[in-house]
Amino acid sequence: MPKQSAGLLLYRVVEGDVEVLLVHPGGPFWAKKDEGAWSLPKGEYGGDEDPLGVALREFREELGLNPPDAGSTAFLGEVRQAGGKHVSAWALEGDADVVTVPSNTFTMEWPRGSGRTAEFPEVDRAGWFDLEAARRKLLRGQLPFIDRLDELLEGGLTS
Repeated sequence: MPKQSAGLLLYRVVEGDVEVLLVHPGGPFWAKKDEGAWSLPKGEYGGDEDPLGVALREFREELGLNPPDAGSTAFLGEVRQAGGKHVSAWALEGDADVVTVPSNTFTMEWPRGSGRTAEFPEVDRAGWFDLEAARRKLLRGQLPFIDRLDELLEGGLTS
């Protein structure tokens, strides 16, 4: 069975423009990558977990913030990323101050083959992007979420 992941696409409307909150993965592999490297805050889950609950938990873990009230989420569907992982996402209107991101961390051997381990943040930064910029920043496999959000908003999801 492919790995499954769930995430939250937080959005806000500023002076008539839609902005989405994206995160940049931490660690040495992503350090010098920008366009095409950002993601929704998301995380893997097992078959017995509630995907929306996982999306909310991962938002907290990766950003160090509680997500806004999740009573008004809109399911954006599921996509399959290039590596085979299936990602489900929910849109949620709200705001978050992401000047600092106290993300949880992971440990890995670094440099590879050295026998030494180092700890890295899962997310090293976060930012708000208008939809055009988000399309450049986001991992290609997650781009359909931006299009789906755009369609929902055009259809009257927000005021």
